[in-house]
Amino acid sequence: MKQITSVQNPFIKSLLLLQEKSKARKQSGTFLIEGKREIELALRGNYELETVLFLREFISEKQIGQFLADGIQPIEINKEVYQKLAYRDTTEGIIAIAKVKSLSLSDLKLPENPLILIAESPEKPGNIGAILRTADAAGIDAVIIADPKSDLYNPNVVRSSVGCLFTNQIATGSTAETIAFLKEKNIRFYSATLQNSTSYHTQDYTLPTALVVGTEATGLSKPWRDEATQNIIIPMHGQIDSMNVSVAAAILIFEAKRQRGFSM
Repeated sequence: MKQITSVQNPFIKSLLLLQEKSKARKQSGTFLIEGKREIELALRGNYELETVLFLREFISEKQIGQFLADGIQPIEINKEVYQKLAYRDTTEGIIAIAKVKSLSLSDLKLPENPLILIAESPEKPGNIGAILRTADAAGIDAVIIADPKSDLYNPNVVRSSVGCLFTNQIATGSTAETIAFLKEKNIRFYSATLQNSTSYHTQDYTLPTALVVGTEATGLSKPWRDEATQNIIIPMHGQIDSMNVSVAAAILIFEAKRQRGFSM
């Protein structure tokens, strides 16, 4: 079995670039996944692994075997190399190199009566991760990131989503492309915005529905506000007029799930 014990190894340096640079991930078509649970979820989500690196102090060669399908190379690394690559303070001793997936709107497989969340231009990986966790918890049909500002394979997105990057159907596209997609599929969409809005709980989300949220700083762009089936608002009773985008998304999603009897 191959072993690597130096952080100066060219292969390890290439993995550090995958951690740090979106350009490197796009050029190679690969990204890193840290942690046993996250790797298991990636495999369930039909992600393809290329290589598995492990630290024998924390995980055995036998345990690594469950991740080694045909063609996947195991590499034993030492603690110094692992700590250089790992993002977490807690250690599980395993990191995988995985191939990225297509995130095209045309790849989405939607049921007859879908419930979709759309987030326009979320910038913070932590917010994206929280949105994906909520989407997984609610069991919605897809998450679309419109006009993305962050690379979804950023290690902070992988980490903050606790693997829910792999459990959701996800697509990206421009705002114009996403609106055209919704119209083509006859999916009504409700835009969370302050302008010309009605309270979110007054609307019917039991038909094919997309819920659209924007950033706290700038909100949704004009096309989302102008072309929505209805603009909606979460009533605020304090001193501020907005809340964290992932919290707002959770409120809207679970109202839609409540209306659908938590079964659709």
